[in-house]
Amino acid sequence: MSDKELEGKWDQAKGKVKEEAGKATNDKSLESEGKADQVEGKVKEGLGEAKRKIKNTLSGDK
Repeated sequence: MSDKELEGKWDQAKGKVKEEAGKATNDKSLESEGKADQVEGKVKEGLGEAKRKIKNTLSGDK
């Protein structure tokens, strides 16, 4: 797993905590920020995974 993938997973977890905290406190701004962090994390994770797969393909690894 690449650094970008780990960073993406971290952002997703952080975003989920923010979203749930926003729901619990009825803070729509925090809830939205958490959802945005989760999306950003998914994108980072996907880019990291794609980069890793391309690198593995070019180097002949599986």
